[in-house]
Amino acid sequence: MAAALEIKDLHAWYGESHVLHGVDMVVQPGEVVTLLGRNGAGRTTTLRAIMGLTGTRKGSIRVDGHETIGLPTYKIAHFGIGYCPEERGIFASLSAEENLLLPPQLKGTQPGMSVDEIYAMFPNLAERRQSQGTRLSGGEQQMLAVARILRTGARLLLLDEISEGLAPVIVQALARMITTLRAKGYTIVMVEQNFRFAAPLADRFYVMEHGRVVEAFGAAQLEAKMPVLNELLGV
Repeated sequence: MAAALEIKDLHAWYGESHVLHGVDMVVQPGEVVTLLGRNGAGRTTTLRAIMGLTGTRKGSIRVDGHETIGLPTYKIAHFGIGYCPEERGIFASLSAEENLLLPPQLKGTQPGMSVDEIYAMFPNLAERRQSQGTRLSGGEQQMLAVARILRTGARLLLLDEISEGLAPVIVQALARMITTLRAKGYTIVMVEQNFRFAAPLADRFYVMEHGRVVEAFGAAQLEAKMPVLNELLGV
C-alpha cells in the first residue's frame, strides 16, 4: 500500500526566501503525525507546500503514490486533501450551517460527512447552526473550519495550530475529534505549538528546525526523547 503522504527532499520558497531546505517525511494511511518546532521552523510552510500554496517548490510530494509537486492547488485538493489554515477562513456573513453547505464534494473521493454526522461530532455547532460566522466564539470557528473540510470527502487532513488560543474545554473537544477521526481511518498531519495537546494524540512526531527535519520518532520513544525536545522546543 502506498504511503498517504511521502515527501522527499522538499525545498520551498516565498519569493526570494528559501524556507524549506530538503524536508523528508512519510505518513502512512490512518496515522496521526505531529510537526513540532519553534515558530519559523518551517512547519506551516510544509503544509502550505503540500497544497501548492508557496512560491517555487522542488523535490517530490506523493499523495497515495501520485506525484503532486507540479500540480496547481485545485488539482492537489482532488487527491482527497483537506487543509485547515491557522487563520480559519470562515465566511463571516454566512451562518454556521451555510458555511458547512458551501464546500463541494471532491471528485474521486469517498462521500464527505453529512451535516448530521458533523453535528453529532460537534454539538456546539448544532446549537449555533443559524449563527453568523462573526458571532461564533474562537473555538466554534475552529470547529467549523475543521468540519467544513470533512464535508468534502478529504481523507488526508492538514491541521495548522487548531488548538491555539482556545479554552481548555474546546481543546479537549478537538482532541476527542482527532481520536474519533483516527478511528474512522482518517490520516492527519498536525502543526502544533501546544505540546500537551499533541503528545497523547500523535502516532509519530517530526521535529523541524531551520526548514529541515532534525528528529523523527514514534510515540513509544516520546519519553526517551524528552531531553532532546526540551532543548529543541523549550517545552
